[in-house]
Amino acid sequence: MHRHPIIRIGVDTGGTFTDFVMLAAGLVRVHKLRSTPDDPSRAILQGIAELTQASGFRLQASAPEFSPEARSPKPEALDIVHGSTVATNALLERKGARVAFLTTEGFEDILRIGRQTRRELYNFQVEDRQPLVDTALTFGVRERIAADGQVLVRLDEADVEALAERISAADADSVALCLLHAYLNSVHERALSERLERDGLMVSASHRVLPEYREFERASTTVVNAYVTPRMTRYLDALERQLPDARLSIMQSNGGSISAAGARAAAVQTILSGPAAGVVGAQATAAAAGYARVITFDMGGTSTDVSLVDGRIGVTSESTVGDFPVRLPILDIHTVGAGGGSIAYVDSGGSLRVGPRSAGAEPGPVCYGVGTELTATDANLLLGRLDPGMFFGGRMTLDEERARTIADEFARRVNLDPVALADGIVRIANANMERAIRVVSVQRGFDPRDFALLAFGGAGGMHACDLAEALDIRTVVAPRHAGVLSALGMLLADATRDYSRSILRPVASTSVDDLQNGFAPLVERARMELAREGFGPAAIVLERSVDVRYTGQSYEITVPFTRRFRTEFDRKHEQRYGYADRRRPTEVVNLRVKAVGRTAKPPLKAARVKRFTPARPSGTRRAWFSGRPTTAGVYAWGELKPGMRGQGPAIIAGAEATVVVPPAFQFHIDGFANVIARRARK
Repeated sequence: MHRHPIIRIGVDTGGTFTDFVMLAAGLVRVHKLRSTPDDPSRAILQGIAELTQASGFRLQASAPEFSPEARSPKPEALDIVHGSTVATNALLERKGARVAFLTTEGFEDILRIGRQTRRELYNFQVEDRQPLVDTALTFGVRERIAADGQVLVRLDEADVEALAERISAADADSVALCLLHAYLNSVHERALSERLERDGLMVSASHRVLPEYREFERASTTVVNAYVTPRMTRYLDALERQLPDARLSIMQSNGGSISAAGARAAAVQTILSGPAAGVVGAQATAAAAGYARVITFDMGGTSTDVSLVDGRIGVTSESTVGDFPVRLPILDIHTVGAGGGSIAYVDSGGSLRVGPRSAGAEPGPVCYGVGTELTATDANLLLGRLDPGMFFGGRMTLDEERARTIADEFARRVNLDPVALADGIVRIANANMERAIRVVSVQRGFDPRDFALLAFGGAGGMHACDLAEALDIRTVVAPRHAGVLSALGMLLADATRDYSRSILRPVASTSVDDLQNGFAPLVERARMELAREGFGPAAIVLERSVDVRYTGQSYEITVPFTRRFRTEFDRKHEQRYGYADRRRPTEVVNLRVKAVGRTAKPPLKAARVKRFTPARPSGTRRAWFSGRPTTAGVYAWGELKPGMRGQGPAIIAGAEATVVVPPAFQFHIDGFANVIARRARK
């Protein structure tokens, strides 16, 4: 039986702030600190210590800022679920391991050749993809597995020994191993892995990382895993040493958590852990409030992540991080470089631009007191949409005068009024985010007017109503803990593992029993690995799905495995591409099993709302909307009770986030203390 700890803490490390949500004795507490980019663990340890000490016991840690007299909790009294950016940053900043790549002789250039497609069809100066592996560290292995899994050329023991010596001499940190057709027969990969691991090397083998066909994507995913795993391992080792009495889990890109040991072995699965947790928290919050169909809008300090939830969270196996395909199940999230810290500048053509470069946590926006470049947060402050004295729950005062001075200098350079400049910055940021929402809705066959817009992140609530107006969305939902919803999502996430295998079988000649037999080894492995993590049979849920395509197509659609999976495939194909050919032969490409271990979750309880009463603002503030000045009511979010209502223009300031309600919107507080803003019908 999976034991539930006394205290659970979700930790989301962002570019500007590090967020904490703690569940203890059935109560939820939140906390927020400025991130420490030079060493993310400093903010993490400080926040955990402050929360646990406030709960009645002190956390033992080896960091110098903690008291040596600290009393440690009992073993497994503390469970930490962490959304880490370590793997993401290592990949995007090219600061990962020195990787040796082993593949079948004759296929050494697979990473450089890729799919032989041009990323920008009409750009004659497009830059080549720069692989993560140097040519000098790429090795061909004399062996061959046929497309049906038969061994054509066996490994030679002398060749293997010579290869191991060459890799040791190359001073590689880790090895990515991807042999031809190893997804069908892994005998050669297993033999090579065992030999190289005896030399103390970290080995990422494709039959463990991604046992699916498509050589380039399998090789790319395996190399990315080898590239980020050593750095993730060092980070987790250091964090666990400083949290000796805690159980540490890491959020995955698929919306579930994984043990620290699992993250060490498959760090590639944590590439988008923070955004994935946000979608999990958004979906749970929306469902509790009665909104099954929502577009999630997570605007933080450096980027904005959007996703569409149509009853359940969308998942995709086709994603690219940086220039590198990562073919693993991840939540279907689209990211753009637009956040509160996005920097405004004038490009070479004289046009005003915003992002993707960000001020981050250091130096931060101008109004934080150190930064010198104007950002979207500064623009919102200059438009009166932020209350400088209520920011960060009053723990941080924004320097409005400093922002105004920098804005005046910028405005003179572009021959604009400072207010017009600030309005332009906000409009440009909104345009970038509006396009992102259209990608996950209109371009996927969904009408955004059929959904509510659920806004979170520290800056999401300031822009959501403007975006809803542009997209003709009537309802905006800002959760009570909008600023720390990703950290809350980590506590709402279950322990999740994904398993897959390629079979490439025609549907017409494959029975349901054949597919059930194909699922059997995946199911057995899933139950065994979750049981090893402490989950009993009653806590384990298995979801089976199949990747299906029309025979001759290049890409598949994933549908739940039922006796009517072909009908569901046709329906989804018609929704996504506008047509379906129900007489055309189909084939099952991959079998997938999602194994879920149910965890304890924070309660989402609602107060009963019998009637609505007008909310009284704590003050007023001059604000600009659509270029016009007006007087906006200022409300303290913590003082707004369920059942209160008001009319825009309004600024609702909370300890973690701010919501801006334009003049055309009304708002009320629901039973969960969420802000629900609705636009008057046109």
